[in-house]
Amino acid sequence: MTARDTLPEAEKVQMDIFRGMDPAERLQRGIELSGTCRRLMREGVRSRHPEYDDRQLELAVIRLTLTEELFLAAYPEAVDIIP
Repeated sequence: MTARDTLPEAEKVQMDIFRGMDPAERLQRGIELSGTCRRLMREGVRSRHPEYDDRQLELAVIRLTLTEELFLAAYPEAVDIIP
């Protein structure tokens, strides 16, 4: 799979780096990337909804990561939380 926003040469370098990592290093990088994505989602929601408190902010981020059906099943009280 080729990234649309990455030059082929840069992608090759990136893949070579990943291939040189042991499984624990790759897992650690994946965990770090997941955290970065979550922080970016949180900041995006915060910029759109500065009125949200911490709980509303967290629910909005969770809503972005789950299907609508699963989110509403798990958090029916949060029906009005919009990411």
